[in-house]
Amino acid sequence: MDSRARAGDASASDGFARRILTRLPWVAALVAADLWSKWAVFAYIDGHPGVLTLDTHFHRRWEIFGNWFAFMQSENPGMAWGLEFLSPWVLVGGRIVASIFLLWLVAKTPRGKPWLAGAFVLIAAGAIGNLYDNLFQPRVDGRPFGMVRDFIDVYFTGFDWHFHTFNVADSCISVGAVILFATGLFGKDPKPADGR
Repeated sequence: MDSRARAGDASASDGFARRILTRLPWVAALVAADLWSKWAVFAYIDGHPGVLTLDTHFHRRWEIFGNWFAFMQSENPGMAWGLEFLSPWVLVGGRIVASIFLLWLVAKTPRGKPWLAGAFVLIAAGAIGNLYDNLFQPRVDGRPFGMVRDFIDVYFTGFDWHFHTFNVADSCISVGAVILFATGLFGKDPKPADGR
C-alpha cells in the first residue's frame, strides 16, 4: 500500500469519527428532550389533577392553547396510532434493529448532505426515544414490554376531528421522514470540487 492510499484511509477514518462526534450529540439531545418532556408532563398531571378538563370524546386533557392543543396522559402499547397487528416481540425487535441501522446511517452519511444527515438524526432520535419506553417503562397487564408515553393532543372542535396523541419522538420521526422524502424528490447532491 503506497502513502497516498494510506493517507486516503486515514482521511476516511477521520471523517467518520468527525461525523460521529458532531451528529451523535444531536441524537442524544433529542432523545433527552423526548424523555424529559414525557416525564415532566406525566409528573405534572399526576400532581395537579385539577388542571384537567373532559372533552366531548371523554379525554381528560390539560388545555394549553384553548381546546385545540392540550396535554394528556396516554400510553400506546403498539405502533403509530395505537395499531397492534404486530407481535410485541416483532415490534420491539424491529425497533432495536431500526435504531441500530439509523445510527449507522447517521454516521455514514457524507458531510456534503446536511439535510439527509439531519433527517437520519431526527428519525434515529425518535426511534430510540420510543424504544426506551418499550424497554424501561413498567410492564402492565402481562405485556412483555412497556408502553410508549404520548401526551401531545390536538383536537379541532369545529371539525370534531381529534388527532392521535403523540410525543416528541413521534414528531422527530415525522419531521425527519418529511425531510427525507423532500430531499429524495428535490435534493440534488453538489458535485465534488475535483469533478469526480
